[in-house]
Amino acid sequence: MNNTIDRSKLEKLLKQEEELFHKNHPRSYELYQRARKSLHGGVPMLWMIRWAGSFPVFVKEARGAHFTDVDGNDYIDFCLGDTGAMTGHAPEATVKAINAQIQKGITLMLPYEDVIWVGEELQRRFKLPYWQFALTATDANRFVLRMARLITGRPKVLVFNYCYHGSVDETFITLDEEGTPISRPNNMGPQIDPRETTKVIEFNDIAALETALSAGDVAAVLAEPAMTNIGIIHPDPGYHEALRAITRKYGTYLIIDETHTICAGPGGYTASFGLQPDFLTLGKPLAGGVPAAIYGFTEEVSQAFTNKLALDDADVGGIGGTLAGNALSIAAMKATLQNVLTEEFYSKATALQEKFTEGVQSVIKEFNLPWIVKQLGNRSEYWFRPNPPKNGGEAHAAVDPELDRYMHLYALNRGILMTPFHNMALISPETSQADVDHHTKVFREAVASLFV
Repeated sequence: MNNTIDRSKLEKLLKQEEELFHKNHPRSYELYQRARKSLHGGVPMLWMIRWAGSFPVFVKEARGAHFTDVDGNDYIDFCLGDTGAMTGHAPEATVKAINAQIQKGITLMLPYEDVIWVGEELQRRFKLPYWQFALTATDANRFVLRMARLITGRPKVLVFNYCYHGSVDETFITLDEEGTPISRPNNMGPQIDPRETTKVIEFNDIAALETALSAGDVAAVLAEPAMTNIGIIHPDPGYHEALRAITRKYGTYLIIDETHTICAGPGGYTASFGLQPDFLTLGKPLAGGVPAAIYGFTEEVSQAFTNKLALDDADVGGIGGTLAGNALSIAAMKATLQNVLTEEFYSKATALQEKFTEGVQSVIKEFNLPWIVKQLGNRSEYWFRPNPPKNGGEAHAAVDPELDRYMHLYALNRGILMTPFHNMALISPETSQADVDHHTKVFREAVASLFV
């Protein structure tokens, strides 16, 4: 069987799927046209214009692992808000806590007793002693980068090629084909050329890490413990040990961003693999979909930061947020940590994700495709390349936008929502074996449409 994509056939199939999408979503299209009169691009957030189908699905209701759109179509949701709803939609314990807290106040700019429970639970899970709160992981990352630069007096940060840490200015930097740092393509209106603030190297490259840090001007390395937003890229054996040793050798702080890798377990990749970061950041699923994020740090960081902090100007120093740590977010976070993101959930979800991965792999094997599927905890992604990429540069080179769009839209038209742009699937507490089996069936049909 020929496993080479016929591009003219792909173009024709994609057009057919777009026509089917329009046919099955008349109400969504009507709302989209109305939205264009008040919302830029007809969407509430700019990146939503990239959804396959030429206009977005408008959601009516979501619960557990499913949602229904305004046209009455039901979907299995493997996207789950790109991790923001990894808890499943409207988890019962979280909704109950939200409803109770709303009656008592939403935000006061003062602490609540529940925040102590949350801090103690974060200590238990991640083994860092001190915690602070934000509303998004982007903010948490911004704040710890400021802390690291303040403490060290160093101007630079280091990130990995094609990393993703939200909209943090310093991270919009990549390597070109010659390995030269450049501002990431389509970096919108950067406040400053990121080459002034940031060094960038490939993930898993220990020699490059040593070279980049040896100059002594890097305050912190900001890293996902396994790269996720460019396809799952696992660290090589021994890489994290080298990363920790080299950062310590040159007095550079290590920030671990667990916002996606919380899929690895209740304490994220950090607890599952015994990492020892100086800072840890996390957002998205913590409060069951309510905006909430955290950042934690060591005793040494706490003392060094306190020594540098001018108390009278703490409110205008670039770290904070009027709504950060609000009562509603804290109540939702407590309920979610206590009742949803539990050992039991991860055990069940990871086992089911293995079935999802096996299903995809069986189709790849059946059709002898030069594709791969990778798993991390309750997260899987399939990629249209024959070998696992070792770094972001290799992964980016394998991106196939047309094939991505087709596979995503084919699934969407048959009641499955995958995370757009990189074919990621998450398992929620309410996802079933039947949901996984349906994906395997639809994935096989999509592949057959291309190659048979």
